[in-house]
Amino acid sequence: MISEKMKVMTANGSAVRALFEEGKKMAAKVGPENVFDFSLGNPNIPAPVNVKDAIIDLVNEEESINIHGYMSNTGYEEVREQIAQSINKEFNTKFDQKNIIMCVGAAGGMNVMMKTLINPGDEVVVIAPYFMEYRSYAANYDATIVEVEPDTKTFQPNFEDLEKKLSPKTKVVIINNPNNPSGAIYSTETIKKLGELLAAKEKEFNTSIYLFADEPYRDLAYDGIEVPYVTPYYHNSIVIYSYSKSLSLPGERIGYIVLPYELDDYQDIFDAAAVATRILGFVNAPSLLQKVVARCLDCKADISFYDKNRQLLYNGLTKLGFECVKPDGAFYLFMKAPVEDDMEFVNEAKKHNILLVPGRSFACPGYVRIAYCVSPDLIERSMAKFKELAEVYFK
Repeated sequence: MISEKMKVMTANGSAVRALFEEGKKMAAKVGPENVFDFSLGNPNIPAPVNVKDAIIDLVNEEESINIHGYMSNTGYEEVREQIAQSINKEFNTKFDQKNIIMCVGAAGGMNVMMKTLINPGDEVVVIAPYFMEYRSYAANYDATIVEVEPDTKTFQPNFEDLEKKLSPKTKVVIINNPNNPSGAIYSTETIKKLGELLAAKEKEFNTSIYLFADEPYRDLAYDGIEVPYVTPYYHNSIVIYSYSKSLSLPGERIGYIVLPYELDDYQDIFDAAAVATRILGFVNAPSLLQKVVARCLDCKADISFYDKNRQLLYNGLTKLGFECVKPDGAFYLFMKAPVEDDMEFVNEAKKHNILLVPGRSFACPGYVRIAYCVSPDLIERSMAKFKELAEVYFK
């Protein structure tokens, strides 16, 4: 008999993964070329050639014990130092290896930091729309998720509601920038305002509130828009980064955590996070991939591919009469459903072999998420089906 907690998690499984599996079944019936699956955020461009070259070179250069063995739970010291210096160069920060912990993707990093900081009953504040898995991560440690209502005009944080939701029980606030699912980028003004609010609430409550900046999409920003780095604006900021999107390596599960010296109880947190990495069963981030990313710190995926898809999809859908938020980052488009019930719209889209994720999965009902990390050909061919779908609602 499975645990009571897992009964709940299993019953409320990921809507994205469910749609992905549904898409495979649909493809078996009607042919994969006739299914327009926009459900999963799986990068559709190859990793930069430098990644492949680094893997080959490392395998040829080093003894297997050196590239496949254990190291410190926090990761290779030299890799952490190289990453720290790369961040310093880009954002004018002053980190060193003692501010970096290598992690098993951003999801692993989030779990490490929640294990490190959260006591049962603590509150984790999330800003809608938000990545649905945050609920499960918080539940892993018996924390309470507190949702901030979305601002569907700007998709910046709803500060009025956020201030109401902060309490003496607030331990963590999570931001995802650029945002999944909206594609919005929180501006420098937004980050400054957020830092000022959290600092004021810490003083009011006499507590520490930690800001988790979940940044797997940091390097996917369009039109020259800046994604501000949070650590200069709030002393209790923790950055969690993944190479899943920037280097198209989602299955390799490699990323890092930034723990600035300015954190309240920095040394205790760093030491506890190292232990959490071990006792959660990760032990350490993948050894070979740590050394690979250290050799590819100046490499990025070619986001012009995603930008082309962004323009193609946005222009095509708005021309058909759909109301969309033009994304500034990531590779998702958040479209307003033409009916109040987003699930009803998702089910209607399935009749046309289009798979979309309902906005309610992100605590933002009335919208759907469309992942455009697909081939341009799929987007172009999908427009005939979206036209059929539009004709159901716009007559």
